[in-house]
Amino acid sequence: MTAVADTPRPGGGEQSSLRGEPFVFPVRVYYEDTDAAGVVYYANYLKFMERARTEWLAAIGMPLAELEAAHGIVFVVTHADITFRGPARLGDRLDVSVEPLERGRARLLVRQEARRGADVLVAARVTLACLDRAAWKPARIPAPLVEKMT
Repeated sequence: MTAVADTPRPGGGEQSSLRGEPFVFPVRVYYEDTDAAGVVYYANYLKFMERARTEWLAAIGMPLAELEAAHGIVFVVTHADITFRGPARLGDRLDVSVEPLERGRARLLVRQEARRGADVLVAARVTLACLDRAAWKPARIPAPLVEKMT
């Protein structure tokens, strides 16, 4: 993972969302999510973001398991730039967003944030590759998913 100073917002020289408003998935912080200091362990934000991406696919009518089974593909994270701005603590309710920014033939770039109310605690840009499940080589993002994003 590479840290970045800030995640640009639309209007700041970065392409806006492919689908408009970001998808938001609510997360409650459990004891198992925290470290010895009582805050969310940094790696757990990546788990929250993974869950949000899975729920986003389901919300747009493309459940991940069905997408993988029907098209023989998997999505893997190839890069993540993440900035930690503030801690979440036990019992906090977070909103974890997914906002597709760019799509290539076999690549998808999304912006994700973990917020507590109006406060952005974690901001990330995550690059996903679509791979053929059998060959483990790049594969086109399935047309039905492309249609949902455009």
